[in-house]
Amino acid sequence: MSAILGLNVFHADSAACILIDGKVAAAVAEERLGRRAKHFAGFPDEAIRRVLQMSGLELKDIEYVAVGHDQNANLTSKAAYALSHPRRSAKSIISHFSRRTKFAGVKEMVAETCQCDVGELKFEVVPVEHHVAHLASSFYASPFEEAAGFSYDAAGDFVSAIYARCHGCDLKILKRVFLPHSLGAFYTAICQFIGFGLYGEEYKVMGLAAYGQPVYLKEMAEFIRYSGDGQYLVDPQAVHQLQGVELDACATEKGEIVMPPLYGPPLLERFGAPRAREAPLDSRENNLAASCQAHFENIAIECIRWLQAQTKLTDVITAGGCALNGVCNARILRDTPFRRSYTHGAAGDDGTAVGAALYVWHQVLKKPRGEAVDALYLGPEYSASEMQASLEKASLRFKSFARGELLEQTARHLAAGHVLGWYQGRSEWGPRALGNRSILAHPGWPGMKDLINQKIKRREAFRPFAPSILAEDVGAYFEQEIESPFMMHVVKIRPEKRTELAAVCHADQTGRLHTVRRPQNELYYDLIKRFALLSGTPVVLNTSFNENEPIVDTPDQAVACFQRNDVDVLCLGPFVVVKAGKELESPA
Repeated sequence: MSAILGLNVFHADSAACILIDGKVAAAVAEERLGRRAKHFAGFPDEAIRRVLQMSGLELKDIEYVAVGHDQNANLTSKAAYALSHPRRSAKSIISHFSRRTKFAGVKEMVAETCQCDVGELKFEVVPVEHHVAHLASSFYASPFEEAAGFSYDAAGDFVSAIYARCHGCDLKILKRVFLPHSLGAFYTAICQFIGFGLYGEEYKVMGLAAYGQPVYLKEMAEFIRYSGDGQYLVDPQAVHQLQGVELDACATEKGEIVMPPLYGPPLLERFGAPRAREAPLDSRENNLAASCQAHFENIAIECIRWLQAQTKLTDVITAGGCALNGVCNARILRDTPFRRSYTHGAAGDDGTAVGAALYVWHQVLKKPRGEAVDALYLGPEYSASEMQASLEKASLRFKSFARGELLEQTARHLAAGHVLGWYQGRSEWGPRALGNRSILAHPGWPGMKDLINQKIKRREAFRPFAPSILAEDVGAYFEQEIESPFMMHVVKIRPEKRTELAAVCHADQTGRLHTVRRPQNELYYDLIKRFALLSGTPVVLNTSFNENEPIVDTPDQAVACFQRNDVDVLCLGPFVVVKAGKELESPA
């Protein structure tokens, strides 16, 4: 047996995974566990302990620790930038040496986390460049023997994007886009200006864009433009990169990231004052979101077309935080020569933990690739006795059902317009709830979208929900027939189906598609199938089981979330709790 511990450390979405003989056995982001700080940036000590426990391993069993960061990567470009911008680079130089010190002590920190004597540990620490780890996470998990590769985000190891030709186990790098030029930083700057200043809120811009018009495309092109040959250029006065200061330097003691404003004077001169977070959204913000999203897509599509021209391939893999933009992902398949795509479900920085581990397996150990990955239930799982204890501690009345009756009861609640907290099996790896830690509802029930946003999720009214659909029915409901098991594509709903899917049909007639095949998640598939028999619709509304917090991890957290909001029914493993007034009538 060969075991590799993969880590994303001292960066947003710190995480850990275990790779056993080339297959990911366990993976979890630190934010899900004890600290419960969204996008935690620091050392993932609890995640390390948890993945070892889930895998049945001890630290002495680990042969390699793979880290999705290499402080020695791209030193020439870093030095050239520092010499040409000495005042601007002062903080980045301090940050660079601080991080070198931290990473030099990774072995000792892992040992301390597991209370082991470092001298008795046999593993070697292998650094993997940030975007190379991103590429590896998608390509090695994809079904493609050969594919073009594109990873893009705000920044990592002084790079904002990387192009590659991927074949077999080889990743041939074609080009890097270096800082300060960053498509991800541009998107974040506009996001902050609109008033979404917390780290990781870019998905709100994507949702808000549907309510506006791209009337500011000219201005967006002044802030960042595609210059050809896979390169884009930012106006550094308009979009301030962090100038090499890594995100952990922006983190509080709790690991929460507090970003400085990335927008500069040109935005203020053109658009006036940025929106305060609690101020109402108006047409300016809607149009800024639409313009930002449209310009982001336009540049990304130009980059993807350039990549296709270099590789002449028809399959593409994408990764990095920008690859979470589902609207752009669907457009890649509509507007470029690529016919198939694959994006790892943890496309953000948490995914570099898996990518770094896979890179070591294939590049360092020269091992062949395994099966493609289309299911990501890799997180913690709790026993029925632990679930029952949580319910009893909360003094909740519950019933226990066998599998068939559980599905029948749950489907009937959905068909009656009740909102369910659905907590089953192992938790999902990545940012999406894929049917194990989900809030579920009828996708066409009148008023359902507003109800869940206002009284359950307690969030902005414009935020959309995902349709989970049986994969064999996608063509009947959506205009693009795409497999999207990780909820990575936003696709137009067919006109004749928009009323039937009213609660998951966004303002631009799209839905963030989540396709489900039975081998991927048998229980969830069977639930949707049973609901379809009752309602005629092979779709359920799916959103993450949380309320302005990381997705619930423990049964205690699921119970607490159920108790403090208007979820009607809690399905915690085999146990069902129904709030007063939501009981089902006995079938005739």
